[in-house]
Amino acid sequence: MPTYVYEVLKQGKPTGERFEVVQPMSDPPLQKHPESGKPVRRVILPPNIGGRYSDGAMNRSMANDGKLDKLGFTKYVKSGDGTYEKAFGSGPKNIKK
Repeated sequence: MPTYVYEVLKQGKPTGERFEVVQPMSDPPLQKHPESGKPVRRVILPPNIGGRYSDGAMNRSMANDGKLDKLGFTKYVKSGDGTYEKAFGSGPKNIKK
């Protein structure tokens, strides 16, 4: 069953107080807070999907050039004529095949 987020309303405006409720999708949205009886509305939030290609994973990845440079790696980028040119780091400026 999904977890829904609700916010408490005061005179039709959100108060900043939120709570979560686990309920079946077939149930209608709550109209009142289950404990206080104050009016509430369901909040639509974006899904939090992590994984291999999420923003967080990409920021932590070793593909981040700034991170590689700080760790002392050298990166070469292939140019069209079969040589590799240094993007950053120490080492020769070009490498030829």
